[in-house]
Amino acid sequence: MNRAFSPLVKSLLLAVLAVSGVASAAEHAAPAKVDPAKGSTLYADGDNARGLPACVSCHGAAGNSTIAANPKLAGQPEAYLYKQLVNFASPSRNNPVMSTYAKMLTDDEKKNISAYLSAQVQKAGAAKNKDTVELGKKIYRGGIAEKNVPACASCHGPAGGGIPALYPRLAGQHQDYTVGQLTAFRGEGRKNSAEMSTIAKRLSDDEMKAVADYVAGLK
Repeated sequence: MNRAFSPLVKSLLLAVLAVSGVASAAEHAAPAKVDPAKGSTLYADGDNARGLPACVSCHGAAGNSTIAANPKLAGQPEAYLYKQLVNFASPSRNNPVMSTYAKMLTDDEKKNISAYLSAQVQKAGAAKNKDTVELGKKIYRGGIAEKNVPACASCHGPAGGGIPALYPRLAGQHQDYTVGQLTAFRGEGRKNSAEMSTIAKRLSDDEMKAVADYVAGLK
């Protein structure tokens, strides 16, 4: 009996091994290569078939938003942009517009868009309020010791360039957007940085506005 079934058993074993080999190869296949060109197309055109609008309509050509409430994305660290798109698709950074669209993007599309935007050149901004720019400079460079507020530069860099994945570029950013994010951190409407939530709660409205205005003029 055993001899009669041995060829069949052997065939089944070979089939199982073959399927396992294919599965193992798929698991260890190299991830898709990041493609900034595809990111550029999706950014500029969106995807009508999915009802995904063009990012350019809110964030401007090449990531240089002309709408003060919407951030400039050009020149942001690639890893930071990707992290934010992932966060928008989770409860940690809920936004009625961005959360909807981030959930529609595949992981590869998030990476492609991030790669495209990080390679763009940001158009310079400018500080506008001469009466508070010195206060903003003082806080950004030295913090506020009596309120246990660290220097913004310690994480975002002396020129506001940021640190990939961890801290965004602040240089040249719209004042209104920066104030909006600090306010969201303070009110815990944005929950993807515990340290920023802690720091923002120690800042007054005037201090937030002063810092936002100062960093808008950094290059």
